[in-house]
Amino acid sequence: MFKAISTENAPSAIGPYSQAADLGNLVFISGQIPLDPKTMEFVSDEVKEQTAQVMKNIEAILTEAGLSFRNVVKMNIFLDSMDDFATVNEVYAGFLEEPYPARQLWKSASFQKVQKSKSKR
Repeated sequence: MFKAISTENAPSAIGPYSQAADLGNLVFISGQIPLDPKTMEFVSDEVKEQTAQVMKNIEAILTEAGLSFRNVVKMNIFLDSMDDFATVNEVYAGFLEEPYPARQLWKSASFQKVQKSKSKR
């Protein structure tokens, strides 16, 4: 059985899931979107600020689990537009140091759908 990890320093779950699941020797963090944990609103329309917020949210969850980015083995990134790749990479690199975790990056339109549905509330 796993232990759910939760912190007020990252956005609360917007569905039936935990911020993270701790299996003892492994921690799995749920996907993060650029929500401010205090307001539960999107931080900005700017990719640089969105990326920084996502990384801060991940960092807060890691900290709650007693971990840091040094413990991260793999990251998955979803971009709405590949035009944002360089900006995301720049912000991402500011939170991590060598040896960098493995990483996968996908172009995805689903984030845009989440943002639009969130703004209708």
